[in-house]
Amino acid sequence: MNEEDIYDVTIIGGGPAGMYAAFYAGMRDMKVKIIEGKDQLGGFLHTYAEKTIWDVGGLPPMKCSKLIEWLVQQANTFNPRIVLNCKVERFTRLNNGIWSMYTTEGDIHYTRTIIVAVGRGIAEIQKLELQEPIEYEQENLHYTVQNPEHFSGKRVLISGGGNSAVDWAIELAKLAHSVVVIHRNNEFRAMERNVSEMNNITDVRTPYSITQLHNNGKRIQQVVITHMESQDNVVLEVDEVVISHGYKSNLSDLASCGLEMDDGMVLMSHHAQTSLPGVFAAGDCATHESKVRLIAGAFNDAIVAVNSAKQYMTPDAPQMAYVSSHNEIFREKNRQIPSL
Repeated sequence: MNEEDIYDVTIIGGGPAGMYAAFYAGMRDMKVKIIEGKDQLGGFLHTYAEKTIWDVGGLPPMKCSKLIEWLVQQANTFNPRIVLNCKVERFTRLNNGIWSMYTTEGDIHYTRTIIVAVGRGIAEIQKLELQEPIEYEQENLHYTVQNPEHFSGKRVLISGGGNSAVDWAIELAKLAHSVVVIHRNNEFRAMERNVSEMNNITDVRTPYSITQLHNNGKRIQQVVITHMESQDNVVLEVDEVVISHGYKSNLSDLASCGLEMDDGMVLMSHHAQTSLPGVFAAGDCATHESKVRLIAGAFNDAIVAVNSAKQYMTPDAPQMAYVSSHNEIFREKNRQIPSL
């Protein structure tokens, strides 16, 4: 192990928290590496690339794909080393305090600190729990919406109770002939304002679940929904069915590294410190009592994690980076921006 092989901070995960951590660590003049398990940065944001994002501070509403593009550009500001298609299997602390990180590909990465920002891990879609749905997945059964225009003028059924289901209901109501939303509970787990809008512009039915699919060839033509309490059935004529039941994720590898977990997530302090010295956490994979599960919250997690990592390495370092308007590291970069 040579000194040039050792990074100040290695970020596991290339989603919003990981990308912003890379940028902010660059502001703190740290040598940065990102290790991402997939073939591109962006993390879980890619699952709803066509959705419109409203709640990132200071940015106008935009497609999530555009937000990914801007985050990737920002993450590369200080030229971190980015390793794609690589999954960290475990990490151990050496006698000299350096962490060695072992990947499923057989490589070893060395780092002084670690920021775990794996989001929801390798997420698997929660599929419709019926015998026959797989045969319709190439036709009109969807687990995400890639092209909203595909639903124009059609009768759409959406099943789900979270933010994604509600957001897609609002989005598709502008295009579809009709949108019916069903949820197995009476309450939706989504932003109240969006739930109110959905109730005004779609046909919401609760508490119902899908119990049967009737086909015409390879396409679903009718869906039987059953009331969760009375067990009464209703038959709906449909053109397209969207299942938004969330994702299953498995972060058990992190527990095997010695990280303390809480309900499947990494437990961290308000300073982003985990149960392991020099290992910090940020984003959806982590939890504490004041956790904010928004993209904006992931950015804040990233800042706290980087600042804690910097002070772990250099205890007398300032608690945070200078703001960008006063930070000397941006002086030359500002000159390179034509509009300034």
